[in-house]
Amino acid sequence: MKKIWIIAKKDLSSFFSSPVFYSLTSVFLILNGFIFFNILNYFSLQSFQVQQQPGSSFGLNLNEMVIEPSFHNMAVILLLIIPLVTMRSFAEEKKSKTFALLLSSPIHLKEIIIGKFLACMIVIGLMVLLSAYSTGYLIVVGDPEIGPILTGYIGIFLITGCYVSMGLFASSLTDNQIIAAVISFGLALFMWIIGWGAQAGGSELSQLLEYLSLITHLEHFLKGLINSSDLIYYLSFITFGLFLTHRVLESSRWR
Repeated sequence: MKKIWIIAKKDLSSFFSSPVFYSLTSVFLILNGFIFFNILNYFSLQSFQVQQQPGSSFGLNLNEMVIEPSFHNMAVILLLIIPLVTMRSFAEEKKSKTFALLLSSPIHLKEIIIGKFLACMIVIGLMVLLSAYSTGYLIVVGDPEIGPILTGYIGIFLITGCYVSMGLFASSLTDNQIIAAVISFGLALFMWIIGWGAQAGGSELSQLLEYLSLITHLEHFLKGLINSSDLIYYLSFITFGLFLTHRVLESSRWR
């Protein structure tokens, strides 16, 4: 664990000493905040219109109309942001010729990969934490259900892990950061929209495509549900992504 933290600390130091982290965090917070307050404004308008109808007993659900869409949009924004975080993980090491030195150190390749994964997760976790003012504001001024909020953040954390694992895999394939970001984005987007093919397939194929989709499993977390099948899917996805990264880097060691 100590060696893993050494790698993570090295990457974190690189992130926080460069303008990349602050630029990406600013963009993430601006986009997330803009979308959140537009959703909240629409909800307030709808609530006002309902209150103007005499005798109306129809109530608007804060979780369904504000919190769920906000988490959905956060997941989309992270899909765009995370490739820019992970692209430098191995591509920069290869380009600067420091990857060979890293492999010759007394740190196992698995520890290097997990360390870089941990560093990326901490960086993204800080971004998400800084954006938590939105849900905090709703808790103060409204009366949302806390359960779906907590499970929603768990779902965001897990889907973030999937994005990061794909990003590390993409970064291990090349020494060009831009190419790594494009591959990472393409993989993440494909795994997001793969469920759309369920509408055109047979019953068995539809179930398979829907199960493989990243967004399908996030839906349950946003509803306040934690299913073992969703946890297994996300954890297996992350493990598989890190496994592929290990195989690529292990093969490049002997070239």
